[in-house]
Amino acid sequence: MESTATKPQFSEAAKAEIARICKQYPEERRKSAMLPVLHIAQAEFGGWVSPEVQDLVAEVLGVKPIEVYEVSSFYTMFNLKPVGKHVLEICRTGPCMLRGSDELTAHLERITGAKVGGPASEDGLFTLKEVECLAACGFAPIVQVREKYYEQLDTPEAVDAMLTELRNQVHRPALPWEETGLPNAVANN
Repeated sequence: MESTATKPQFSEAAKAEIARICKQYPEERRKSAMLPVLHIAQAEFGGWVSPEVQDLVAEVLGVKPIEVYEVSSFYTMFNLKPVGKHVLEICRTGPCMLRGSDELTAHLERITGAKVGGPASEDGLFTLKEVECLAACGFAPIVQVREKYYEQLDTPEAVDAMLTELRNQVHRPALPWEETGLPNAVANN
């Protein structure tokens, strides 16, 4: 029995951006556009790339699905399961650990209800993810949320201020190709 689920499709704005990106590469090197196309896919489809979305990326780029799976599973910037509205990437390398990233992680787990590597918080706002060096060692411990760094999160007040700011966001910031809109991305995030 065949599934009645509809196959994911990119919005017209995303298709236009993908076409613009792909023009930067020779036709026989279209695979080189995979990282930016995966970023578009992740933004377009709720902050993660499901196997069906990865298949769509493979189809658009004219590559085998396994090639997309290999790339999306290698880079920690791609989420392979559903995430909350805000993915808090907590640096876990030496300088941040020396400045309390373990305590920060435990505190974030307590106050958000999310667990590192687990599902999003019950309210759907937060996913916690430990990552390697975020290259801001002088401001440790640090958390990255999208393109923004939250630095010196070594006090409960600093953590509370970050979470308050994130809770008050109506939706995530627009991405460059969204000036004309990516309706799925805003609706799904």
